[in-house]
Amino acid sequence: MGACRIPLGGKDMAGSPSRRPEGYDDLLRDLKDRVRAARVRAALAVNSELVLLYWSIGRDILERQGRLGWGAKVIDQLAADLRKEFPESKGFSSRNLKYMRSFAEAWPDREVVQQVVAQIPWGHNVRLLEKVAEREQRLWYARKTVENGWSRNVLVIHIERALFEAQGGATTNFASTLPAPQSDLARETLKDPYKLEFLGIAEDAEERAIELGLVRHIRDFLLELGQGFAFVGNQVPLRVGEEEFRIDLLFYHLKLRCYVVIELKAGRFRPERMGKLNFYLSAVDDLLRHPDDRPSIGLVLCKDREVTVAEYALRGTTQPMAVSQYELTKALPDDLKGKLPSVEDLEAELEDVSPAEQGEE
Repeated sequence: MGACRIPLGGKDMAGSPSRRPEGYDDLLRDLKDRVRAARVRAALAVNSELVLLYWSIGRDILERQGRLGWGAKVIDQLAADLRKEFPESKGFSSRNLKYMRSFAEAWPDREVVQQVVAQIPWGHNVRLLEKVAEREQRLWYARKTVENGWSRNVLVIHIERALFEAQGGATTNFASTLPAPQSDLARETLKDPYKLEFLGIAEDAEERAIELGLVRHIRDFLLELGQGFAFVGNQVPLRVGEEEFRIDLLFYHLKLRCYVVIELKAGRFRPERMGKLNFYLSAVDDLLRHPDDRPSIGLVLCKDREVTVAEYALRGTTQPMAVSQYELTKALPDDLKGKLPSVEDLEAELEDVSPAEQGEE
């Protein structure tokens, strides 16, 4: 008499597939999502507890230094004793204890630590301490990191490019052309200036060279533009009547839910540029815009601009438009090319850092 085969978990005893019961796939998909979400919450909880622990250690050291006159040697001794007790932990070096003290000094309010800065990894907080002096700016970068999920390297890039100072710096007419919630978000989305040093081209580069460079380095350009931009294309054709026109750069912004038209100008901003941009916005809204999309936004990105001239050019216009500058660094002289480390070289150096060294942060 043959053995009876009973299906288990979608397969019978012999391992061959069997029909899954109704609703099984939906349940499996739901369970997978719940497990992933729980893992993320657990990781965030562990990180939060670690940062709060470091803050409390730093606060106690700070308090005793003020009350008992502890010096740096006491911190060295404390580090040695903690590492002896917890040899598996890489976070109790003298250097890291000093970071904890600075961290507690920078954030005296536990509620702020718990709600904001404990939501980002310790290494991010160390970079904020090292690179940002003002508390308001540190808090802004911490919140943006939580909001956008920036890695440590991306956070450092934004700090070094002075994103806080540049954010919302473009000259716009958004207040008069967009409803209040979207106008504020759109204004915060655009910057001034945009730093395009990753292109490695000379200050006097022509518009087409800049455009092609941006397309070649689109990942870096998207990083400079900020969170939410999706690249649609360059020299995007628009057929209007019997003529064809081409947009320099076209993006779609996922949070604003609209197209963003960018016109590049290698020279100084001129008021007549707004007429061409107005034309492109009208065409994009008629030919490309989905009924659920919001009105398209236009940006003139130029080498130089006078704020008052830009404000006059925007006054009275009905399409949402903005004017920003870009900055280029001069190309390296030929005799220096090849003598500096490449990005790949630097990445290789970083990868060689031991886990123990990384753990100290």
